[in-house]
Amino acid sequence: MNSQIRTILIHVLACAAFLALPVLFSLGDADLAEYFRRSSNLRDLSSYLLTILFFYINYLLLVPRLYFNRKYFFFSLCVLAGFALIAWIPNLIFPLQAPPVPNARPSMPPPNRGIAPHISHNLLRFSLAFFIALLLRINTRWQQTEQEKLNAELSFLRAQINPHFLFNTLNSIYSLAIEKSDDTPEAVAKLSGMMRYVTSEAGRDLVPLDRELGYIRDYIELQKFRFGDTVRTDFSVTGSAAGKMITPLVLIPFVENAFKYGVNPEQDSDIRIAIALNGNALHLEVANNKVPVVPSAEEATGLGVANTRERL
Repeated sequence: MNSQIRTILIHVLACAAFLALPVLFSLGDADLAEYFRRSSNLRDLSSYLLTILFFYINYLLLVPRLYFNRKYFFFSLCVLAGFALIAWIPNLIFPLQAPPVPNARPSMPPPNRGIAPHISHNLLRFSLAFFIALLLRINTRWQQTEQEKLNAELSFLRAQINPHFLFNTLNSIYSLAIEKSDDTPEAVAKLSGMMRYVTSEAGRDLVPLDRELGYIRDYIELQKFRFGDTVRTDFSVTGSAAGKMITPLVLIPFVENAFKYGVNPEQDSDIRIAIALNGNALHLEVANNKVPVVPSAEEATGLGVANTRERL
């Protein structure tokens, strides 16, 4: 059952329970047929129906269009008009005192309790419906605001991935071009594929895991072109990635850091990257040598792992 159907069902059950209250309170020993023959009962039931109608008018129209737009004067007028109609319409349809019977002998009038109890009951129900609608709408707006804020933060973090990616991969291509390596065309082709993946998939919530793993493999190959035989890389994946999905670009920062902080061109280095897939669980292990290396200002942005932590 999706959330929309569940919400509708909750509203239907709540309205049914609310309408059942006057029946349960007034039924007593009488049956339902007798209940609906009494004018006072029908008046109360119509008042409950109008209260439900006001609840949804307040929830769907008045609060979002007037209250949230700071039109408090018109909002107050509409609320007061709603209460007046709820108190007046049932009495118009079902008067407090029945009309006199023609040619009947005059009798002692019943004790006149006035309309104060009737208004007080209406005010209690009206206030309950008013504040519940207002609080529910405020809570819904707060949740929407928080979700929009989260989406904006995720969009900002994703936007940071592109320059962070370029800081690392373009440096690799630059090194190959300086050395006039024959691997430069292949490296450019891999970089093109990686850029295509970043621009087309980074904005998605989930991507196929095998495509994410392919992105990591291409990145490792670029680093091999850059460092040559000075870096021994062991990349392994155990388990099946078929049919599995993952947040895009969430693993690559750890691989980037292994090459950023675990490689010194003046000495041999070892990097081991192991990914184990077990059901819906993914275990990533990255190990590298601890070498005395100071990353350049372009590499030492600090965005990668921090972004991953925020996105998770």
